[in-house]
Amino acid sequence: MGNPQDELLKSIWYAFTALDVDHRGKVSKSQLKVLSYNLCTVMRIPHEPTAFEEHFKDDNEGPLSNEGYMPYLNRYILDKVSEDFDVIEFYRMCWTLCYKKNIYPQRLIISDNDAFRVWCIFNFLSEDKYPLVIVIEEVEYLLRKLSEAMGIGWNEERFVDYKLQQNTKSSLSVWELIELVGLIYFSKGTERQILSMGINEVFSELILDILKQGYMMKKGHKRKNWTERWFVLQPTLLSYYTCEDLTEKKGDIILDQNCFVEPLQDKDGKKCLFIIKCSDKSFEINASDKKKKQEWIQAVQTCIQQQRLGLLSPHREARLRRRELRQRQRVEEDDLSKRMRRLQASNESKQKQLEDMRMKMEEAAAKATLEELRRKKNQSDLQDRYRMDLEREKMVRQQMEEQVAQKSSELEQYLQRVRELEELYHRLEEALEDERQAKQDEEAARKLQTRLLEQEAAKRAELEQIYLQQQRTLSQTEAEKEELRAEQLAKERELQAATQLLERLESERHGALEQYQEVSRKLERAANKTKTWKDKVAKQEGLVRLIQPGHKGPQRITNWGPASFSDMELDLRKKSWQESKNQGAQAQ
Repeated sequence: MGNPQDELLKSIWYAFTALDVDHRGKVSKSQLKVLSYNLCTVMRIPHEPTAFEEHFKDDNEGPLSNEGYMPYLNRYILDKVSEDFDVIEFYRMCWTLCYKKNIYPQRLIISDNDAFRVWCIFNFLSEDKYPLVIVIEEVEYLLRKLSEAMGIGWNEERFVDYKLQQNTKSSLSVWELIELVGLIYFSKGTERQILSMGINEVFSELILDILKQGYMMKKGHKRKNWTERWFVLQPTLLSYYTCEDLTEKKGDIILDQNCFVEPLQDKDGKKCLFIIKCSDKSFEINASDKKKKQEWIQAVQTCIQQQRLGLLSPHREARLRRRELRQRQRVEEDDLSKRMRRLQASNESKQKQLEDMRMKMEEAAAKATLEELRRKKNQSDLQDRYRMDLEREKMVRQQMEEQVAQKSSELEQYLQRVRELEELYHRLEEALEDERQAKQDEEAARKLQTRLLEQEAAKRAELEQIYLQQQRTLSQTEAEKEELRAEQLAKERELQAATQLLERLESERHGALEQYQEVSRKLERAANKTKTWKDKVAKQEGLVRLIQPGHKGPQRITNWGPASFSDMELDLRKKSWQESKNQGAQAQ
């Protein structure tokens, strides 16, 4: 039976650990010497005391570490191991050194021999790491095998409850496994004999590599008689014994890649025959029924096929596949954990970004609200100011229109009186001509002023329309706010342009007012000249008296300048015109 060195090291590790009384990883030289001698004896390796003394010559008295013992163990013992030693005896020697210090047989419902078998099964199923442990998946595999061997069926809920009791513990030591099998899991409703038979069957299957066993009839090679034998099938060997206690072996059938098995026709009164053909001889065997015949043929054929493929025993291959599956699962879980951590970090980063964006949006909304309130307040103040200006302008314009109407009426009366005197004052034609010219100039100035007022009124109406349009624009939906703001800026630019045009018109009105004042001065001079002639006519004839306009009070002032001439200014201008007229008459 082939055994890799790592499986032998598991048993030796328990023996070494049992000798380490202080649990410091050190064992005395004398104990190591005895252990080495026993290992060589069981494994049928010649013991070399001189090599041992040579290896540990630097420390003859003090304790030695296992790091110093491992090189010696590999070089002088494990490297020389062959397949001709009894591995079960090797396991039992290591077991004898360690079990008494770690278990209490009186507490268990299984015997020491069954505990030894569980210990061997543990070493087979445990991970290749120290200290040795068996993972919970392999514990479940072992308990399933024991339940099937005992014929009690697998109880999934019971194992789930056990895992919940273990909480987060994912592995067991060998002593915990022995207590689980012999004290906890099968203690209720299970007979000791049935449990012992189940442990023995699983031990035979996993440790002894017994794939199948049972009674069959075998045909002899010399006497050609049929004899009942107990057959035991292993991956490379089919052995047969006189009975099932395996005390007397009668022979072996070596299974290699050149062997093959096939069924035979019924003969000699045997109906379930098959033959195993090897390179040197053939073996005719008869099973008890057709089902067992087919099972044995299939089992032997599987062993031969494993030999041809160069594979290990089925249980070792299954163990390797389970370990590879667990390794892949751990890798996948690690990858999943890493991805989850990355996703969590990304999620936290995005959450932080969203929180920052939310805070920024809240700040922007608050700023926008404040800006909107400020804008509405400014706009309301601007609207109130515009409304007050418009009302004030309307009042001023009304006052100016009233004054212009009054001045026009007074001027008409004055001109009417002048026309009545034209027939009487033929000598005053030149003065009257000047007065008429002055009147025409005044009329042109008045028309200019009226046109400017009309333009101003049109601009005022346009400003009111812009104001109303702004009001309608402000009442539109929030979704059109940006577009309305652009339009509002355009309107404000138009309003600014209109304001500039209004200022230009006001400047032109000031110019017209100055022109009007100049015309008024000319009119006053003409009036003074007319008055001079009227005085002369009055002195001579005593028939004509110039009607003068009454006093109108002080001059009125608007935002754009004087609204009209006061009576005092008109009298002064008339006197000035009269004086200039008189000077002109004297010069003639």
